[in-house]
Amino acid sequence: MASAPASGEDALIARYFKPIATDPGAFALDDDAAVLKALGADVVVTTDAVVEGVHFLADDPPDAVARKALRVNLSDLAAKGATPAGFVLTLALRTADDAWLKPFAGALGEDAKSYGCPLLGGDTVSTPGPITISVTAFGRVPADKMVHRSGARPGDRVVVTGTIGDAALGLDILKGGAVGSALAGDEAARQMLIGRYRVPQPRNALASTIRMYASAAMDVSDGLAGDLTKLCAASGVSAAIHAPGIPLSRPASALVASRKVAIETLIAGGDDYEILCTVHGVDFEVFAQDARKAGVPVTPIGAVIAGSAIPSFMDAQGRELLLKRRSWSHF
Repeated sequence: MASAPASGEDALIARYFKPIATDPGAFALDDDAAVLKALGADVVVTTDAVVEGVHFLADDPPDAVARKALRVNLSDLAAKGATPAGFVLTLALRTADDAWLKPFAGALGEDAKSYGCPLLGGDTVSTPGPITISVTAFGRVPADKMVHRSGARPGDRVVVTGTIGDAALGLDILKGGAVGSALAGDEAARQMLIGRYRVPQPRNALASTIRMYASAAMDVSDGLAGDLTKLCAASGVSAAIHAPGIPLSRPASALVASRKVAIETLIAGGDDYEILCTVHGVDFEVFAQDARKAGVPVTPIGAVIAGSAIPSFMDAQGRELLLKRRSWSHF
């Protein structure tokens, strides 16, 4: 008997996604579900969606969109101290455009391989609205070792990885804002900042160190100030931050020094996908040493303090900065 002809959705999946679903538990995408073996660990689950016009621009390269969609979830796993185990993908498209899908699937497969997070399955649907990519990622941690937001204690150091605020500046450049004009003579800086917005650098190399030494952790997705507020609220504490100690890239630092960008723009802008964590004082040096070995820069920016006040950000003279906003919000 002749086999039934493939539907348009089946053909799309077979062409673009079956080749990158190489994990045995994906069953070559021929079944209705996948199998993820726990391997004696706790399975950590996280999900994030990226939406055209909200998390990426309509003319962003499709390979960058694919990497962002997966990496924002990998960033969550890293902050929980989890090792990536796999992901499922829901893709809502207006059209099945080969010119968009081919580089999208290629980059997704490359990142899945390089981060050890294989595609296990998912769904493809049509939509009259914006392109939407939803990823649910799975990771593994030893039993009861996931790092929560709620473990920070007074006396802990507040630590961030990488640099803060670059993605917000990159988005401003892409939207034709003042940052682009301010950096008109520095194309390398412009491209670096745009790259930070389009393609996050999740800190999965630091996951085991976070698991061993962080008392609380989360990734910075909505802005350092707002996300620190969330972490402190979950832990029942407050924090005092030395704003001049917040790590900034060379372009960001120059823009702040020339007063073309306010520090508030950098700490409330979002899309950093760095790790924010708290570390007991006695553990910080070994934490920092392990981070250096992992190739991840870490910077202490303040301390956890007792109380329930919103975390404060102090300038070089010890005066509290009055922030009009602390984070980016969908609503």
